[in-house]
Amino acid sequence: MNAVYTAVVTANGRDGRATSADGHLDVRLAFPPALGGDGQGTNPEQLFAAGYAACFTSTLGVVGREAKIRTGDISVTAEIGLAKDDTDGGFAITALLRVKLPEALRNETGRKLVEQAHAGCPYSKATRGNIPVELIVE
Repeated sequence: MNAVYTAVVTANGRDGRATSADGHLDVRLAFPPALGGDGQGTNPEQLFAAGYAACFTSTLGVVGREAKIRTGDISVTAEIGLAKDDTDGGFAITALLRVKLPEALRNETGRKLVEQAHAGCPYSKATRGNIPVELIVE
């Protein structure tokens, strides 16, 4: 595959900074209180959640347009968890996507659009078979 865009970000750990090569991203990183940190910065799970939610929302809009269905205002809330991995004692990622659709699409048609977006979203493709992803349509 040939990339049409490549994001370049450098981080120096969970308790430091992450900066993009173009200067648009510059965030303090910190362990969340649940992991013993002060929570005075963002963390990898929040950054992943932001990227996944944005990508999934965009993909859902594309799927709707291709199906000639007006999706209206949609939003996706990604809940990215850091869980204990029983297989090796380390950590693993979990994902739950809350897809908020307009009232008119809270039906089988909306559910099918969400499933099609999940099939095509680059983040969903990257996680498929690697982490559990739960979809909730609201």
